[in-house]
Amino acid sequence: MRVFIQFLILGVSGLILAGCDASTDQRAADNRGFVFCGPGQPTTFNPQLTDGGLTADTLSSQLYDRLLRLNPKTYQPEPMLAKSWEVSEDGKTYTFSLRRGVAFHRSVQFTPSRYLNADDVVFSFRRLIDNNHPYHPVSGGQYPWFDSMDFSGLLKDVKALDTYRVQFTLSRPDVSFLSTLATNFSVILSKEYADQLLTAGTPEKIDTYPVGTGPFALAEFQPREFIRLRRHWQYWQGPAPMEQVVFDVSTRGTGTLAKMLTGECDVLASPVASQLPVVVDDKRFHLSSQTGMNVAFISLNTRHPALSEVEVRQAINLAIDRNALLSSVYYGTGAPATSLLPPMSWAYDPNSQTEYNPKLAAALLAKAGYRQGFSVDLTVPMKPTAFNPSPRKTAELIQADLGAIGIRVNIIPEKTVNRVAIREGDDAHDMVLTGWVADNGDPDTFLRPLLTCNAKFTGWNMSNWCNRYFDQKLNEAIATEDTEARKALYIEAQTILNRRMPVVPLAHGIQHQVRDASLKGLTMTPFGADSFADVSRGR
Repeated sequence: MRVFIQFLILGVSGLILAGCDASTDQRAADNRGFVFCGPGQPTTFNPQLTDGGLTADTLSSQLYDRLLRLNPKTYQPEPMLAKSWEVSEDGKTYTFSLRRGVAFHRSVQFTPSRYLNADDVVFSFRRLIDNNHPYHPVSGGQYPWFDSMDFSGLLKDVKALDTYRVQFTLSRPDVSFLSTLATNFSVILSKEYADQLLTAGTPEKIDTYPVGTGPFALAEFQPREFIRLRRHWQYWQGPAPMEQVVFDVSTRGTGTLAKMLTGECDVLASPVASQLPVVVDDKRFHLSSQTGMNVAFISLNTRHPALSEVEVRQAINLAIDRNALLSSVYYGTGAPATSLLPPMSWAYDPNSQTEYNPKLAAALLAKAGYRQGFSVDLTVPMKPTAFNPSPRKTAELIQADLGAIGIRVNIIPEKTVNRVAIREGDDAHDMVLTGWVADNGDPDTFLRPLLTCNAKFTGWNMSNWCNRYFDQKLNEAIATEDTEARKALYIEAQTILNRRMPVVPLAHGIQHQVRDASLKGLTMTPFGADSFADVSRGR
C-alpha cells in the first residue's frame, strides 16, 4: 500500500498513473492525482444507505450529483441537476426542470445508452419511500438518514411529468424540503443501470459498483487498503483537472499524520486537535478550519427512573465543566454548546446560556429525592468524530464531574449505538454520549430527527422524549416561509429544550483539514467534503 501511494505522489507508476512518460511536463504530472487520507471504511458506496461516514461525507460529492446543492456562502439551495423549480401555492407540490445532456459514468458493468432524465430521479426517490418497490429491500432496506426525518411520511409521491420534468408531492408543507434535496444523501442513481442489474439478478451491485453523474467514477476498491476514483470525462460541468483521486483507507502501518509528514498523503481529513501543532507552522502544508454545523451531547433516557425527573436532568447539565472539556479534549478548537443548534445557525438563540454550578446541581438532586445520588450507565461509542475528537476522554471527564455530585457513572464502551434496539423500545441504555452533524443549513435538520415524537420510532430519539408542544413549534416553523417567524418558533422550541433538558449539549467542534500546499481548489463545508472537480496543483 505504501509503495502504491508513494508512486502515485511521485507520478512515476505506469500501473497506477496510465500514460506517464519522461516527456510529460510537470503540470500534467502534478495533475494526475492526489491521495486523500481520512478515517473510516465504506460499507457501501450509496449514501442513501448510510447516516454519515466516508461515503456520505466525502465520496458522495465525487461519485454523484443531486437535484440541488448548497451555496458555499449562504448555505441556501441552488440549482445542480435541476436547473429550475416551481412550488405550488399550498407548499405541497414541487416541480423541477432537469438539465439536458448529463452523462452517467461508464464502467465494466455498465454502458449508458442515454443521458439522465426524469425516470432516474423518480427511481432514486421511489426506492426510499415505496415498500413495494423492487429496490426498496436491496442491501438491507434501511435508509437511516431519511428514516430519521420521516422522509417516507413527508414525500407522498414523485412522478415524471415528461422526459425532463419531475413532480414531488408532499403530505404537508415543508420549507426545508429543498435543503433536504441538496444534502449528500439525496443522490441521483441510474434507473437504466438498476433495470439491467435487476434483470441479471444482481441488484445489490447498484450500491457496491456505483454509477452516478459526479466528476469522478469508481475505478478500483481494495477493502481496508484504498479506493481509487477516475476522472469522468463527460462530466456536465467539464472534466476535472485531476485524472484520479486515491483514498487511503488502510489501517496498518504508520498513522495518517505520519503519512502526511512523509508525503504519502496529500490531504489529511479531520486531524485530531492534538495533531495540529505538528503541521501548523510547516510551510509544506496548509491548514484549513471551518466552524462545524455539529454538536456533541449526552442523550438522557427519560424512561430511566432517576433520569425521568427534570431536576435530575438539569443537575447533570449544571455539573459538567465544559471549559475543562474544551481544554482537555478539543485543545481550544471547540466552542461550548448552549443549545443543540450551533451559533452559526440562523435560528440559534443568542440568549441561551450554559452554567457550571455543581453546588446548585447537588441541590437539585436532593430536591428530586436523590440526595445520596444514584448509579447510571453511560454508553460511549469509541470512534473519534468532528464533534468529539476523543469520546473516551470526554466520558471520563463527565464521569468525574457527575461523581462530584453523587452520580456514579459506569462507562460502557460501544463501537456503535444500537439504534435498532432503541427503535424497538429497548431501554437498556441510560445515557448515551453522542452527537450530530447537520447535512444542510436548515435548523430543522438538528431538532426534528433527534427529539420529535416520531423520531422515537426511528431510533434517533435516544432520550425517548416526546413533547407535543415542542413538535407543534417545529411543525409551525416548516410550514411558513417567513424567516423571522420561523426563527421565533425555533427559539421557543430551544427554550422548551432548555427547561426540560432531555439532552445535555456539550460542545461544537471545529472541522480541520490539512493539505499539501501545492493543491489548489480544495474547499471545506460545514456539511462534509466538497466536490474535487476543481482541484489541481499549482507551483
